[in-house]
Amino acid sequence: MSPKTPSLFLTVSLLCLLSFSFFYHHYTTAPPPLNISQTTLAGTQNSIKVYVLDLPRSLNYDLLRKYWALSSDTRIGSEVDNEIRKTLLPRDSDKLLPYPENPVIKQYSAEYWILGDLLTPEELKKESFAKRVFDFREADVIFVPFFATLSAELQLVINKGVFRKKVEENEDYQRQRMLVDLVKKSEAWRRSGGRDHVFVLTDPVAMWHVKDEIAPAVLLVVDFGGWYRLDSKASNDSASEIIHHTQVSLLKDVIVPYTHLLPRLHISENQKRYTLLYFKGAKHRHRGGLVREKLWDLLINEPRVIMEEGFPNATGKEQSIKGMRTSEFCLHPAGDTPTSCRLFDAIQSLCIPVIVSDNIELPFEGMVDYSEFSVFVAVSDALMPNWLLSHLRSYSDEQKDGFRKNMAQVQPIFVYDNVHPGGIGPIPPDGAVNHIWRKVHQKLPMIKEAIIRERRKPPGVSVPLRCHCT
Repeated sequence: MSPKTPSLFLTVSLLCLLSFSFFYHHYTTAPPPLNISQTTLAGTQNSIKVYVLDLPRSLNYDLLRKYWALSSDTRIGSEVDNEIRKTLLPRDSDKLLPYPENPVIKQYSAEYWILGDLLTPEELKKESFAKRVFDFREADVIFVPFFATLSAELQLVINKGVFRKKVEENEDYQRQRMLVDLVKKSEAWRRSGGRDHVFVLTDPVAMWHVKDEIAPAVLLVVDFGGWYRLDSKASNDSASEIIHHTQVSLLKDVIVPYTHLLPRLHISENQKRYTLLYFKGAKHRHRGGLVREKLWDLLINEPRVIMEEGFPNATGKEQSIKGMRTSEFCLHPAGDTPTSCRLFDAIQSLCIPVIVSDNIELPFEGMVDYSEFSVFVAVSDALMPNWLLSHLRSYSDEQKDGFRKNMAQVQPIFVYDNVHPGGIGPIPPDGAVNHIWRKVHQKLPMIKEAIIRERRKPPGVSVPLRCHCT
């Protein structure tokens, strides 16, 4: 071997080592962390194919016409809709009508915006994750366009006394029955047993009488609060904290946000906040909401704490805007159900949510990390005298500013409104509707597996209605 060979070998080895070092450094250095808005819609799949089931207009848009044709609504919160009625003329009945502004109804308006997006002409749907198809055999899922919330709320206005009864006078029940009969006769339902059908049930009392019949479907709900009692009753279980999920499950269903009632505060508009903790709502609630009354009694006389009893009607709305925008933290205790619209109003107001609700389920988890802009407190800790306020005071100004910056990034994610008449038109690309469909898309492998398993069952063999999951 010549004398030059070792030096040549060393030179080549050094070059290889340098190349490897460059490769290792270049490809293993941790990338800069993505902010929340960047990660929420990440993914390679850019659409879900949706077939809109053909239903009579009496089950969706004609319900709006029926609602606005009411002479008036005497329930609290209806003042704004009574004023809108005065501006609507008979000839407007053929136009695309707005969804009610009454906060009791508006907070559940997801059904309106989701259908509006699906009915938008395809050339205007460039930003929509849901792509409408016109043959159910080509679809990933079947959307059932029933305005279940509006149907229920109409009945509560017209004749509340029969709402829980399966009688002819209960028009909501008649619509539920008509819907289920139509859907179950369809070839699409028979093919899948309804497992690929999507229903919007944001109001806890929506489709009250037929929930068990549509349980195999994908249900878009704000939480599982209204279902826990049904499941416990069905299982004859006296322990309310032990829930046997016979109808709802995070495996197949999607938690969706309430429609926020307060306007968005941009981070550039944020000002100094003088109140430590703010809450506005009803003091007395039922079931899991009993914690609210106990918290009220603990906090009502504390300095820099505002506890107001009230409702987000015209006067209450202005009070809530002022209260949330001037407070560092906004209390979100459980009510009749584990969550409420108040959480999303707090986010739009850049008021750091303090969530005291042990059984809460939240929209878009896995896409959104709520711990980056919210404070979660166990009920047992919150009810210890002086514990909660001491805990909130321990957060530095830097930490609170970080929460608000993160909150500002996720504010658009919880917005449904696309500002178009009837909700028909281009939607916000990073808004609530697209996020809902992406969450439904995540369920597709489970849906397809369930359909295939059902098909191979021998005649007469049934699958138990139970999901062992959390």
